[in-house]
Amino acid sequence: MNISDTKATLSFSDGSPSIDMPIYKGTIGPDVIDIRKLYGQTGKFTYDPGFMSTASCNSKITYIDGDKGELLYRGYPIEQLAVNCDFLETCYLLLNGELPNAEQKKKFDDTVTKHTMIHEQMNFFFRGFRRDAHPMSVLVGTVGALASFYHDSLDINDAKQREISAIRLIAKLPTLVAMAYKYSVGQPFMYPRNDLSYSANFMYMMFANPCEEYKVNDVLVRALDRILILHADHEQNASTSTVRLAGSSGANPFACIAAGIACLWGPAHGGANEAALTMLKEIGSVENIPAFIEKVKDKNSGVKLMGFGHRVYKNFDPRAKLMRETCHEVLNELGLQDDPLFKLAMELEKIALNDEYFVSRKLYPNVDFYSGIVQSALGIPVSLFTGIFAMARTIGWIAQWNEMIADPEQKIGRPRQLFVGSPVRDVPGMDKR
Repeated sequence: MNISDTKATLSFSDGSPSIDMPIYKGTIGPDVIDIRKLYGQTGKFTYDPGFMSTASCNSKITYIDGDKGELLYRGYPIEQLAVNCDFLETCYLLLNGELPNAEQKKKFDDTVTKHTMIHEQMNFFFRGFRRDAHPMSVLVGTVGALASFYHDSLDINDAKQREISAIRLIAKLPTLVAMAYKYSVGQPFMYPRNDLSYSANFMYMMFANPCEEYKVNDVLVRALDRILILHADHEQNASTSTVRLAGSSGANPFACIAAGIACLWGPAHGGANEAALTMLKEIGSVENIPAFIEKVKDKNSGVKLMGFGHRVYKNFDPRAKLMRETCHEVLNELGLQDDPLFKLAMELEKIALNDEYFVSRKLYPNVDFYSGIVQSALGIPVSLFTGIFAMARTIGWIAQWNEMIADPEQKIGRPRQLFVGSPVRDVPGMDKR
């Protein structure tokens, strides 16, 4: 973080003296105005609902340029990582700042693999949930409960203990997500297998059963691995900011990640791919697409096109192109090109990419549109989509949390407010209320 030669000057029309504020330059992206002394010098706060113009921290992890459609993990374009690396390599990168060499990768993979089992007592924890409990509800509870089992890694000021917690969370999330699924369908839990890769092991725990041998399909495993890479981190979004805010109080890492999962559960954040698939089911068939498109174009209809466009990416979502390739690979591998739902999705994609209404508004299919289709094709139920998202994003959350704890500038989060309630008043007696 380098201070700029130029400063920002804030002047007031009421005759109050002007003040100068430092400007800091990042490696890339917009400069930031340092307003930390604003209240002390002026007695005023800034007002920024949603923190849309506020940098809450400095970070070296992820950079997004929404106008360019650029997403970088530690400087590496997401397009290159998704093609050249697996998920655990990406995890190593996000945690440590550099990609692993062959020896580092083997050691990291082995360490994560050996932490995939959860404490046997956790099996009983699941029995306390109703069978129809939402998987995200189960994950919030079970991830938070991990702190009850791992007292040896809760000292957040010890870098080694933070590293152990990070490994445990990355390793155990797939096990917990798969257990949440198995519990909901009444099937026995499948213990993790140390001879399988991270994504293959998750597919095994999800879809294997004790009655028959499970065959790993490399195309499907690679598809899941790509979903995880593309969702691993996304800068200071709502759930990441939640993890950082919870962490700023000194809360243990398991509690912080549980808070992130709770935030991700919100439909405006982690539920977008679920909403996209729900929309496809509501359209019903290819014949109904023209009528649906007309409703989307009618501002008074209230009908929205889900899975298209993005709040951050104003041009295109760089993850979408990669997810589109994966989507077509999976549909071809499983012979689902003629399945009504997937045929409908591909037809809607074609129209949106060519219709002037969508092209002019840059409403391109985003990563959520394709990842929902891929997960559905893999056999993952819609209710578990956000659970997969949480499994992927855990590495981003823990990397951001770790960076925050080690940052000497970070303080406990304490946003300010513009109070618009009643001024001070006296409590009236009961007879005067």
